[in-house]
Order: sequence, then structure tokens, then C-alpha cells
Amino acid sequence: MINISFESFYNVIDGELENTTETRHGINPATLEKLPPVPVSTPEDVDRAVNASRRAAAAWAEIPIEERKQKVIQYADAIVALSDDFGRMLTTEQGKPLSAARGEAKGAADFLKGFARMSLPEQVVEDTEHRRVVTRYVPVGVCVGIVPWNCMFLPYILFMGPALVAGCTIILKPSPFTPYCGLKMIELAQHYFPPGVVQVLSGDDRLGPWLTEHPDVAKVSFTGSTATGIKVLQSSAPSLKKVTLELGGNDPAIICPDVDIPKVAAKAAMKAFTNSGQVCISIKRLYVHSSIYDEFLAQLTKATNALVVGNGLDESTNLGPIQNVMQYDRLKAFVASLEDDELNIVAGDVKHAFSQGMGYFMNPLIVDNPPDDSRVVVEEPFGPILPVLKWEAEEDVIKRANDSADGLGASVWSRDPARAERMAVQLQAGMVWINTHAELQVDAVFAGHKRSGIGSELGLEGLKAYCLTQTIVHDKLGA
Repeated sequence: MINISFESFYNVIDGELENTTETRHGINPATLEKLPPVPVSTPEDVDRAVNASRRAAAAWAEIPIEERKQKVIQYADAIVALSDDFGRMLTTEQGKPLSAARGEAKGAADFLKGFARMSLPEQVVEDTEHRRVVTRYVPVGVCVGIVPWNCMFLPYILFMGPALVAGCTIILKPSPFTPYCGLKMIELAQHYFPPGVVQVLSGDDRLGPWLTEHPDVAKVSFTGSTATGIKVLQSSAPSLKKVTLELGGNDPAIICPDVDIPKVAAKAAMKAFTNSGQVCISIKRLYVHSSIYDEFLAQLTKATNALVVGNGLDESTNLGPIQNVMQYDRLKAFVASLEDDELNIVAGDVKHAFSQGMGYFMNPLIVDNPPDDSRVVVEEPFGPILPVLKWEAEEDVIKRANDSADGLGASVWSRDPARAERMAVQLQAGMVWINTHAELQVDAVFAGHKRSGIGSELGLEGLKAYCLTQTIVHDKLGA
């Protein structure tokens, strides 16, 4: 097993670990303690990384795809071997419970191996005595992946996995709030990939634009807010980069009257509040049929009140802290609006929702049947706040669920397969689940509708997103 120290953190440029003159540090959201210093990259660092990526691109693309896949698998195994260390670091910098953090590291490795099982076969369009037409896929070249602060391992893998299998080189940019695991992941990658193939740059808010505006970057992948995604798209436009955006969501879940109420209520609580609601595809709006509303709400409240909020390193913790002070303050303003609107809170207490001591802790809140035009329904809190709303007619609830600028995920819960399928296909979202929510798999395409994104991740479409198509037409009698 390769040993990686989690005490010092570096940029990785052209296979070398590098410090910078200026540094910054993250904050442990559970204790508010300063974490170790990390680099603050300069425009010169960006140029050197892009140039190294360009130099490495041609040789990496020429390596047979099966050899590239084998290196990806070896790298995945190395992540698993260090999953305890990665998990503890992730909990320390992001806050989520240690068991979830370790699971995220191992799950990311599984996704890497899943990408390594995919292929990019040539498509023979025509093959006759006189003519042969073939469409093939070639790597797009130098790629950039911009990673959010709420979920580290999976975004890295969603960017790295298909890029490396397709034959691209990639530069990763961690969030300034959570750079630590990402820096170590790419440091580890140097043991498996040639210099310049996988690099990482840490920095402040200036770094993203320097990367997206760089004329020698061919593709940008971004996961984060819709507002920032628009800026990424604008800065990428002058050089006509390929862009994939996975943006915000306001996911509805529709509970039909035939469900097992205690079972589904407990699941819904976890699908809404996992990672303290800081998941792009968590349940954000819960629509419950009026005939079971009161009983379901009672069971949902019971399950929510049983969740333990605390330091993710404590084994009893179900929900860790909010990751950063910016989001913590935003949620405080959000909760103040619940008071101003005089909405009914049935789980939690707005007066005591936030920690009075150290750490960015917030107790989960359930809002009882707020108006459809209230802020808690219209906006994505990105925190542990869940509005629960009544519905009666299918046509009406589908219309209300679709009444959003976002279209990332949605779910229907019912024991009647025909009914669930009928409702699911009407929902305007890129990912729709039946009797579950917020589950991804490497071979199933994930994409947002409406303002929730551009392009696709996962599945064969996610792999092709790192490719250019090339059609070769051979007129056998033409010469």
C-alpha cells in the first residue's frame, strides 16, 4: 500500500508536489479550528499546469484504452486501501459522519472501476462493397474539473474517471472550503499516471475564472450553484469550450396514499437530511397525499427528531455541521424568513435551530404545509429544512412538482407500479426515482433539466462527454 501523509498539502503540477508563496487554510466546521495551510495558485501556476497537460495529452491518448483502464482500476484500489485516512480527512474538512465519509471514498472507487468497464466502440454506419462509413470517438484534450464543497469524492471521480478512460488529461480545482481530500487524491494519482495527466491546483475565488478562461483548455466540467454555473458558461464561451454543468436542484418527492407509512417516512427523512441537507439531489419538497398526511407527518417528525446532530467523528452522529460560515449564515436568514412568514414548524424549533457554541451545527426543521409560493418551497435551502405539502389529485401534484426552474431529481413513492410509472414519466427532471431517491449508478446517465444543468454525467453519455466525434468516409472506388 502506498503511504500518503495527511499533514502537508500541495499543488500537483507536471507530477511534482509544489508549494506557493501565498497560502490559506480551511476550517473544521465542527470545531472551527484552523486546518493546515494549502496553496493559493497564481496565473503562472495555471499556465504551467495547462502546458504540462497539453504536453502529456498526446502520449496519454496514444496509450491503448485497455491499458488506461487498468491504471484507473489500480488507482481505485489505492483509494480503497486509504479509505480510512481519506474518510477521517473528509469528516474533518467537510463535517459529514465518518461512516458516510468512508463510504463515499469506497463508493468513488467503485465508480472509477465502473468507468473502466465502459468502452467507446466505433460505430459502423455503412459497410458495402463500394463504401465504408465509421464514426469513432477521440479525446477532447485538456480538461478542467471544478469541484463543490458539499461532496468531494464523487465529483472528482465523475470528472476524472471518464476523462482518463477517454484519453484526456485533466486539472482539478477543489473548493476553497474543502481542498484537502482533493489534493491528496491527486497526489496519490501520481503513482499511477504519467506526469501532467492528472493535476490539481488549490486557490481562492480567482482560480476558477483563470482556468475556465484559459484558451488551451478544451473542456470544463463544473458542479455547483446555478449562479456560478452561468459564470462558468460565460467565461468558457469565448474559446468555445465544451462545458458540462451539474447545477442546483429543488427535488420534489410525491408520496402516494398506499405506502407503508412508517417505513417510507423514515426513508424520506434520511433522503432529505443526509449530509445535513447539503446534497444537490436530496429531497427538497415533500408532497404527501391528504388521506395519509397527518399520520405520515407524525412519523416523519418522529424519525427526524431521532436524528443526532454532532461532530462527524462521534459514532452516534447522524448529521454533521453545515460546512461553511457562508452557508450557515444563509440558512440563518432562511430560518428567519420562516418566522416572518409565521409558518408552522413541527420538527425542530426555529428559536434553537442553531448551535449556541462552537461549530456550524443546525438541527433539522420540518415545515407543515406552507404555501406553494413561500420561500421554503420555491428556493433550495441546501440545508436541513424540509417543507411538507398536501396533495389530492395526481394532475395537480404533478403540476406543482414541475413548477420550478430546476429539474435535477424527483421521486414517486407508491406500491402500485403502474401508478408510479405513470406519474414518474410526467416529472420534469433528469433523474426520477420510484420508491427511493438520490441514488446514482455509474452506468446510468445523470443530467439536469431546465436550469439544473447542461450535458450529461455518468453512463456512456458521460464518457462520450470527454470525446469528440470523428466520422471517416471511405469511398473504396474513388481513387
